[in-house]
Amino acid sequence: MAKVLDIDKGSEGGNNEFSNIIKSRSDEHKDVQKKTFTKWINTRFSKFGKQPIKDIFTDLRDGRKLLDLLEGLTGNPLLKERGTTRVHALNNVNKVLQVLHQKNVDLVNIGGTDIVDGNHKLTLGLLWSIILHWQVKDVMKDIMSELQQTNSEKILLSWVRQSTKSYNEVNVLNFTTSWTNGLAFNALIHKHRPELFSWDKVTKMAPHKRLEHAFNIAKNYLGIEKLLDPEDVAVQLPDKKSIIMYLTSLFEVLPQQVTLEDIQEVETLPRKYKKECEEDIQYATSEGNCAVLKAEASSTLTEVDMDLDSYQIALEEVLTWLLSAEDAFQEQEVISDDVEEVKEQFTTHEAFMMELTAHQSSVGSVLQAGNQLIAQGNISVEEENEIQEQMSLLNSRWESLRVESMDRQSYLHDALMELQKNQLQELSDWLTVTEENIQKLESQCLVEDLETFQQQMDEHQELQKGIEAEQVKVNSLTHMVVIVDENSGESATVLLEDQLQRLGERWTAVCRWTEEQWLKLQEINTLWQELLEEQCMLKAWLVEKEEALSRIQTCNFKDQTELGANVRKLSSLKEDMGKKRQMLEQLNEMAQDLAQLLNNKKALKKN
Repeated sequence: MAKVLDIDKGSEGGNNEFSNIIKSRSDEHKDVQKKTFTKWINTRFSKFGKQPIKDIFTDLRDGRKLLDLLEGLTGNPLLKERGTTRVHALNNVNKVLQVLHQKNVDLVNIGGTDIVDGNHKLTLGLLWSIILHWQVKDVMKDIMSELQQTNSEKILLSWVRQSTKSYNEVNVLNFTTSWTNGLAFNALIHKHRPELFSWDKVTKMAPHKRLEHAFNIAKNYLGIEKLLDPEDVAVQLPDKKSIIMYLTSLFEVLPQQVTLEDIQEVETLPRKYKKECEEDIQYATSEGNCAVLKAEASSTLTEVDMDLDSYQIALEEVLTWLLSAEDAFQEQEVISDDVEEVKEQFTTHEAFMMELTAHQSSVGSVLQAGNQLIAQGNISVEEENEIQEQMSLLNSRWESLRVESMDRQSYLHDALMELQKNQLQELSDWLTVTEENIQKLESQCLVEDLETFQQQMDEHQELQKGIEAEQVKVNSLTHMVVIVDENSGESATVLLEDQLQRLGERWTAVCRWTEEQWLKLQEINTLWQELLEEQCMLKAWLVEKEEALSRIQTCNFKDQTELGANVRKLSSLKEDMGKKRQMLEQLNEMAQDLAQLLNNKKALKKN
């Protein structure tokens, strides 16, 4: 990061004042975007045969107009819910987000509720994502593919610079301040359609008139809707997105010729630009020509002003992001006491910290640019003081956010590790109790009757329920977040891994025993039930045969006919008993098997 000048930090009032300036500029851009985005949507709706909208912050909240827009852009019909409740609106907007996701449209932190609630910033963000995909990238996809480039802005700027390089009065360096005087718009059109107007006449117009002239020509002869108004552009810092949106409309209808050399020229703009300024000054000084020196000094001053503008643009972009990051940090919830919620908070904050890291270079670049401007000595004392104050504000707020974010990360780390430590201890305690219960169950080897056995099965089912309930906590531990800091080192990680491994082995042993024991109990239960059924059938057969014998014993043995019948019955009974002997042997084997499973010979005797 660039070294910051050692100056006193501005007062709170000064900071607030500068923040208000940034907010005011942001509000101006929001108003311009609202107007230009509305015009863009209505231009599309006129092609689709849809009714125009008046206010994007209210007319898009129910999602139906957004679905109409996507229908026209994708060419696919989309079902809409016609109800007027919030639920209907959310369903429509969520369908919009789903379609955009399917089309690989980048959406960052935009939810259905944001649009339904009329969040201005996120509504504009959603619309810009749509415009960027279908207006910017879609228009430029062929040339991007041909050049194997993914940066649409770089290609667009290359095209503009190549189209306007023959106009001495025009030097396009960006999509903001380079367009305020209207010359660039007119030069872009004149290059490809010189028959439409006189360039000399345009150069003599006032900036506002030039802008009006360019927009009218584009509307009347090129069919480009007037998405921009002169008052939107003739300001200190125009809205970049709105200008890009308008330029892509011109790009779509005008000849396109961009080479890799053109893109490389854009990539080296700052270095090349500074070198040319230095060469101009050296030439003027060596010649000693007052007239040349005066002209070159004027040109150099313009370039310094442009450098100062570029610094201000970069500063405002960084501060705008910083304000947003501060808001996002303040909106983070209080650290929870639930381990899963803290994991989510930790992950969210980790992403936030990564975003801070990603923007650190931008902050450093702005501070370095400010120091370079001061070191060059080409700015006034007032401008130097303002830059120092701005850098002090940026540095202090950045450092404050960085420190507070690191503190929160530390608190989240401590809270998460403590909660996970408690989880591990709770699991260990539960395993100890469960292992003791298993030992008790294993000691219950003597089962005298089916009722006692059923009690054992019930106890085992309770154990299974306990394991299923504990499984949720075990699953949580499998996604345990382990953070190694400088103080703990790798030894703490090794100890934690050993602890997790031991608990995992104990958990696996408990689960394995429970599963195997349940299979054994089920086998015993099945065999016991079969034995009881066979036993009941045998008892019924014995009762039947005993009654038959009783009837034979009371018969009249003097009656030869009756005697013969009884002899035949006894013979049949003897035959049946011979067959039943096989069943008795099977029952005996089943009883032996059951007794062996139960490890209790008394069970055999009871049956």
